[in-house]
Amino acid sequence: MSDATFLNWPFFEAKHRELSTAVEAWASANLPVSHADADAACRGLVAALGKAGLLRPTGADAGEALDVRSLCLIREILARHDGLADFSFAMQGLGMGAVTLFGSPEQRAWLEKTRAGTAIAGFALTEPGSGSDVAHTATVADVVPGGFRLTGDKTYISNGGIADVYVIFARTGDAPGAKGLSAFVLPADTPGLEVVERIEVIAPHPLAHLRLNGVELPHSALIGRAGDGFKIAMSVLDVFRSTVGAAALGFARRALDEALTRVKRVRASGGSLADYQMVQGHIADMALQIDAAALLVYRAAWTKDTGAARVTREAAMAKLYATEAAQQVIDTALQLHGGDGVRQGFAVESLYREIRALRIYEGASDVQRVVIARSVLGA
Repeated sequence: MSDATFLNWPFFEAKHRELSTAVEAWASANLPVSHADADAACRGLVAALGKAGLLRPTGADAGEALDVRSLCLIREILARHDGLADFSFAMQGLGMGAVTLFGSPEQRAWLEKTRAGTAIAGFALTEPGSGSDVAHTATVADVVPGGFRLTGDKTYISNGGIADVYVIFARTGDAPGAKGLSAFVLPADTPGLEVVERIEVIAPHPLAHLRLNGVELPHSALIGRAGDGFKIAMSVLDVFRSTVGAAALGFARRALDEALTRVKRVRASGGSLADYQMVQGHIADMALQIDAAALLVYRAAWTKDTGAARVTREAAMAKLYATEAAQQVIDTALQLHGGDGVRQGFAVESLYREIRALRIYEGASDVQRVVIARSVLGA
């Protein structure tokens, strides 16, 4: 097990330390799983996590808040053991985040299924023509008798093709930019929803390009009010961006563990690699980056949990630093492995592929820099 002394930091309560112990025990007994069939692996992981009760923190009961520290701790531990397990857990929370924060009692019936692991959630925001620029969403939700008709395309949708329900964002009315967006609950078996393409990426995950061919939804599918879609999307990301940093932190801790094992074991010039000051310098840098990332991640989570309405700046700092630092830590661990670092079957090779997407999704690194700068400048 990786160093867990950070759990003694004042960010955490006894319940978080107990949760960490329980999740670590489950992960040690059940992970990793085979990634040969990513769809089957994710279905199995969601069911197993649900059965173990570990998906309960991905949603909150009506009137209660999400515990962001719990979400971060679970993602960190799962990511350290298996990237696909982290993905499976995270998407149950992100996919149903809008329902947790703004959903009606009818819509929350889906939340109970996703928390139990009996349904898989998806979050459909990104489009071919608008990635980080959510305000330029082109998917349209026209008002029709009885509800709405949705037309448009969504791409790079996590759990696309295997989800049972999506939260989807579309433009309603004539308001420009962000003001014209709304959010909807879309069951995957709704007529007119098409999986155009399954997208293969360097670290296998269920991803798809979806098309809405005049999908008709009732008024009851609208989350919150028409025109609130941008506020809903940003509120969800405000919570879950910190957890992306936590997943990156888990990857980085695993990379450091692998590097420590390697440099202590490999012999060189009558000693071990760990005896070389150059190697010791690399290890020191890795440990420093990990602790700095952990402080930013759990500061953001603690700030949200203790009542802050928004933690946009803190979450952006956590995601940006933790994901960029994890990339560097993993690259260093790979370098210390020599040729084995790029060899399939070695943990650092897998980590090298897993970490790259975290610097893109839920707001790319350069977008986080803009968010932070605007906050500092008072824009």
